[in-house]
Amino acid sequence: MNLPTHDDVAAAAPRIAPHIVRTPLLRHAALDQLTGGTILIKAEPLQKTGSFKFRGATNAVLQLTNAQRRAGVVAHSSGNHGQAIACASASAGAPATIFMPLDAPAIKVESTAFWGANIERFDRNSADRDQITQDFATRTGAALLPPYDHPHVIAGQGTLALEAIADARAMGLTMDEFLVCTGGGGMIAGCALAFEGASPATNVRSVEPAGAEDTARSLLAGTRLSNPPGGSQLCDSLLTKMPGEITFAINQPRLGAGIVVTDEEVFAAMRFAFLRLKLVVEPGGAVCLAALLAGKVDARGQVIGLVLSGGNVDPAVFARALF
Repeated sequence: MNLPTHDDVAAAAPRIAPHIVRTPLLRHAALDQLTGGTILIKAEPLQKTGSFKFRGATNAVLQLTNAQRRAGVVAHSSGNHGQAIACASASAGAPATIFMPLDAPAIKVESTAFWGANIERFDRNSADRDQITQDFATRTGAALLPPYDHPHVIAGQGTLALEAIADARAMGLTMDEFLVCTGGGGMIAGCALAFEGASPATNVRSVEPAGAEDTARSLLAGTRLSNPPGGSQLCDSLLTKMPGEITFAINQPRLGAGIVVTDEEVFAAMRFAFLRLKLVVEPGGAVCLAALLAGKVDARGQVIGLVLSGGNVDPAVFARALF
């Protein structure tokens, strides 16, 4: 396997800097008081296309050859990666085709279409999304850019951690733990590599929704385990079949124990983010804040960093969180 390193994350940062938003690292007195710690929040809902995914997509698209750009790009996504690939591809003049599940939130489908991508729908319960995108790439010559299991995507996602480390240090702080919303493991793999080189004492931990905690279970077992069928679909952006092959190879020796949160805890975090932080956060993007608010992380006397990873929430779902 071609595993990226800290150097790849460091190289991605200046490459994508002209194209992305350098999102703020936020602190709120209410969180410090509730937890007894110093809480630092990396606010990726403020990223272009509304999630961290734009970092990895941009890093990957910028490294395509001219011939690859002419042939186009293909990806599968429930929304955030699709939007990111569509936007990055449009900026590079490359046509994009995004395979999206039938149950993808309407706001994510519409936002992906906004960037000019061709959208193909599939049933996530019966179709193999990896196979259908691979078949499309083979048939058309399009470059296949998966949402997490790709060295350039992983390196791009890790740039958010480099920013968080630098901003914390500017405050005179070093993070004891860093919590990362985890689906297939691309963001947390990039973050783990970033911390390995820039803040090796920081404990990086995954946070997942109950029923889709494949990374937490896989870390305990020492091998990749799949999620059982069914379960809640609330955190749609984190519903992967199992950890990626590349991402797990990176994450297994580097991550602390995984954390699991419930739907009710996620809704509570979404409400807190809106009412206190003035941020709109989607369910999958709120799991780290959910873990903190639910007391699943002992923050007393600690400096805890966490990612709010996306803000592309369906209005009806957001209403459920608030009311």
